[in-house]
Amino acid sequence: MKILVVDDNRLFAATIRMLLEREGMEVEYAEDGIDGYAAYLRFKPDLVITDIQMPGRNGLEMMEDIRNHDPRIKTIYMSGNLRTFWASLQREKEKYPVSFFEKPFPLASLKQKVSEELQQRTSSVHRN
Repeated sequence: MKILVVDDNRLFAATIRMLLEREGMEVEYAEDGIDGYAAYLRFKPDLVITDIQMPGRNGLEMMEDIRNHDPRIKTIYMSGNLRTFWASLQREKEKYPVSFFEKPFPLASLKQKVSEELQQRTSSVHRN
């Protein structure tokens, strides 16, 4: 599974990347929504894990651009203040396959969610 991690906190993103690569995932990293969109176009991930609040384009804006190419791409949003974005996240959840985590969160929870996404992807590939 190919995963794009977008977060302006390099240390946090590196930790996520290391965790997922240990699980056998192919992971790319970008620092903000602008670089994240460019990385998406180049890398074509199966899943995007993105912070919401970032300089330049935020995670929600970046995903709006990405969904012009792939409206069904699975997305995990992260934020230290989900309440600020709650209405937008609820609209996202009604239309798209999204999940969200409030920072800080246990990395084991993220690992579990990515595992679930991988299992869903694997089972849908076997059904086709």
